[in-house]
Amino acid sequence: MEQMLLIDMIRLREAMAENHDLRLPEALFYPVANSNGLKTVRELAVFRFTCRKCEDAPCIAACPAEALEKDDEGIINRHTNLCISCKSCVTICPFGTMMTDFFKHHRNRDLYFNLTDTGDMNKFISACPPGSVSLTDLKESPADNIYKLNEKVLIKDYMYKTD
Repeated sequence: MEQMLLIDMIRLREAMAENHDLRLPEALFYPVANSNGLKTVRELAVFRFTCRKCEDAPCIAACPAEALEKDDEGIINRHTNLCISCKSCVTICPFGTMMTDFFKHHRNRDLYFNLTDTGDMNKFISACPPGSVSLTDLKESPADNIYKLNEKVLIKDYMYKTD
């Protein structure tokens, strides 16, 4: 069985709270099979697991560029090619789901890692705050707050549930 990448969003947030100038490396999948621009694994995880999926999402209403929309599951999708980085969505989100660092445009290619490449995946793990990203044989386990993002990535986070 192939190991999966486990990204501990709880530890990443703690590291960001301790060091506000922390420049987190970003993990992407190349080629990206969507027309909405490059998506970082962390942004995908936040929208899928942390977002409260508001019925009348104020972030969507506040976006002057119409760069946010919900998919069939109620998950917010940010069209990075439309987003003007005004951060109106960050300001209006009542739960703090939208994060300002989603809008940083890193010019340093060394901060981006291709998760379809084993070498880049290992470099990504090393570049992240200690204990926040690892390879694992674990499987999805909601009881342990571990959720499957895709075929290669598990996310550890407190999922918001409406039930």
